[in-house]
Amino acid sequence: MAKSIERYFRLLPKTSFMRAGGRQWYPSADVYQTRDGWIVKVELAGVAVDEVEVRVEGDMLYISGNRQDGFCSETLSCYQLEITYSRFEKTIRFPCPIESAQLQRSYRDGLLILRLRSPENCDEGQGA
Repeated sequence: MAKSIERYFRLLPKTSFMRAGGRQWYPSADVYQTRDGWIVKVELAGVAVDEVEVRVEGDMLYISGNRQDGFCSETLSCYQLEITYSRFEKTIRFPCPIESAQLQRSYRDGLLILRLRSPENCDEGQGA
Protein backbone atom coordinates (compact mmCIF):
# COMPACT_ATOMS: atom_id res chain seq x y z
CA MET A 1 0.00 0.00 0.00
CA ALA A 2 2.82 2.43 0.80
CA LYS A 3 4.24 1.96 -2.71
CA SER A 4 0.89 2.78 -4.34
CA ILE A 5 0.58 5.97 -2.26
CA GLU A 6 4.14 6.96 -3.14
CA ARG A 7 3.41 6.33 -6.83
CA TYR A 8 0.23 8.42 -6.58
CA PHE A 9 2.16 11.41 -5.22
CA ARG A 10 4.79 11.09 -7.95
CA LEU A 11 2.05 11.28 -10.61
CA LEU A 12 0.58 14.50 -9.23
CA PRO A 13 1.70 17.71 -10.97
CA LYS A 14 4.43 19.51 -9.06
CA THR A 15 2.21 22.60 -8.64
CA SER A 16 -0.12 20.62 -6.38
CA PHE A 17 2.57 20.75 -3.70
CA MET A 18 2.80 24.53 -3.84
CA ARG A 19 1.36 26.43 -0.94
CA ALA A 20 -1.81 28.33 -1.89
CA GLY A 21 0.11 31.61 -1.70
CA GLY A 22 2.72 30.47 -4.21
CA ARG A 23 0.89 31.62 -7.31
CA GLN A 24 -0.74 34.72 -8.69
CA TRP A 25 -4.53 34.82 -8.81
CA TYR A 26 -7.03 36.63 -11.00
CA PRO A 27 -10.13 37.91 -9.21
CA SER A 28 -13.57 37.73 -10.80
CA ALA A 29 -15.18 40.92 -12.09
CA ASP A 30 -18.54 42.14 -13.39
CA VAL A 31 -18.69 45.07 -15.83
CA TYR A 32 -21.82 47.12 -16.47
CA GLN A 33 -22.31 49.86 -19.05
CA THR A 34 -24.40 52.83 -17.88
CA ARG A 35 -25.67 55.96 -19.62
CA ASP A 36 -22.70 57.96 -18.35
CA GLY A 37 -19.91 55.35 -18.31
CA TRP A 38 -19.17 52.04 -16.61
CA ILE A 39 -19.42 50.24 -13.28
CA VAL A 40 -16.85 47.55 -12.48
CA LYS A 41 -17.21 45.23 -9.47
CA VAL A 42 -14.18 43.14 -8.51
CA GLU A 43 -14.31 40.33 -5.95
CA LEU A 44 -11.46 40.99 -3.48
CA ALA A 45 -12.43 39.26 -0.25
CA GLY A 46 -9.72 39.54 2.36
CA VAL A 47 -7.76 42.27 0.54
CA ALA A 48 -6.96 45.47 2.45
CA VAL A 49 -8.09 48.55 0.52
CA ASP A 50 -4.58 50.05 0.74
CA GLU A 51 -3.21 46.94 -1.04
CA VAL A 52 -5.15 47.75 -4.25
CA GLU A 53 -3.76 49.75 -7.19
CA VAL A 54 -6.04 50.93 -10.01
CA ARG A 55 -4.67 52.31 -13.28
CA VAL A 56 -6.30 53.39 -16.56
CA GLU A 57 -4.47 53.56 -19.89
CA GLY A 58 -6.31 54.05 -23.17
CA ASP A 59 -9.07 51.43 -23.28
CA MET A 60 -7.54 49.27 -20.49
CA LEU A 61 -8.29 49.12 -16.77
CA TYR A 62 -5.58 47.53 -14.61
CA ILE A 63 -6.29 46.40 -11.05
CA SER A 64 -3.53 44.81 -8.98
CA GLY A 65 -2.50 44.23 -5.40
CA ASN A 66 -1.80 41.64 -2.76
CA ARG A 67 -3.88 39.44 -0.45
CA GLN A 68 -1.99 38.39 2.67
CA ASP A 69 -2.75 35.70 5.21
CA GLY A 70 -2.72 37.26 8.67
CA PHE A 71 -3.32 33.92 10.40
CA CYS A 72 -0.15 32.12 9.34
CA SER A 73 2.48 31.71 12.00
CA GLU A 74 5.01 29.15 13.09
CA THR A 75 2.62 27.88 15.76
CA LEU A 76 -0.05 26.86 13.25
CA SER A 77 -0.15 23.62 11.35
CA CYS A 78 -2.02 23.82 8.05
CA TYR A 79 -4.77 21.26 7.59
CA GLN A 80 -6.45 22.58 4.42
CA LEU A 81 -5.47 25.51 2.19
CA GLU A 82 -7.76 26.60 -0.64
CA ILE A 83 -7.56 30.40 -0.58
CA THR A 84 -4.77 31.95 -2.62
CA TYR A 85 -2.71 34.54 -0.75
CA SER A 86 -0.42 36.36 -3.15
CA ARG A 87 -0.23 39.04 -5.80
CA PHE A 88 -3.28 39.44 -7.98
CA GLU A 89 -4.11 41.28 -11.14
CA LYS A 90 -7.14 41.90 -13.29
CA THR A 91 -7.07 43.55 -16.72
CA ILE A 92 -10.25 44.66 -18.46
CA ARG A 93 -10.35 45.97 -22.03
CA PHE A 94 -13.21 48.33 -22.89
CA PRO A 95 -14.62 48.86 -26.40
CA CYS A 96 -13.59 52.53 -26.29
CA PRO A 97 -10.99 54.74 -24.55
CA ILE A 98 -11.66 55.31 -20.85
CA GLU A 99 -8.56 57.27 -19.84
CA SER A 100 -10.49 60.56 -19.63
CA ALA A 101 -13.16 59.01 -17.40
CA GLN A 102 -13.62 60.27 -13.87
CA LEU A 103 -12.82 57.35 -11.53
CA GLN A 104 -14.66 56.82 -8.23
CA ARG A 105 -13.71 53.94 -5.91
CA SER A 106 -15.53 52.29 -3.06
CA TYR A 107 -14.85 49.07 -1.19
CA ARG A 108 -17.45 47.18 0.79
CA ASP A 109 -18.22 43.60 1.73
CA GLY A 110 -15.18 42.29 -0.16
CA LEU A 111 -16.10 44.05 -3.42
CA LEU A 112 -14.10 46.83 -5.03
CA ILE A 113 -16.60 48.98 -6.93
CA LEU A 114 -15.23 51.31 -9.58
CA ARG A 115 -17.43 53.86 -11.31
CA LEU A 116 -15.97 55.34 -14.47
CA ARG A 117 -17.93 58.40 -15.59
CA SER A 118 -17.03 59.40 -19.10
CA PRO A 119 -18.16 62.37 -21.17
CA GLU A 120 -17.56 60.26 -24.28
CA ASN A 121 -20.34 57.97 -25.50
CA CYS A 122 -19.27 54.43 -26.28
CA ASP A 123 -21.82 52.85 -28.62
CA GLU A 124 -19.57 50.02 -29.80
CA GLY A 125 -20.83 47.42 -27.35
CA GLN A 126 -22.81 46.53 -24.31
CA GLY A 127 -20.14 45.23 -21.93
CA ALA A 128 -16.49 44.32 -21.98
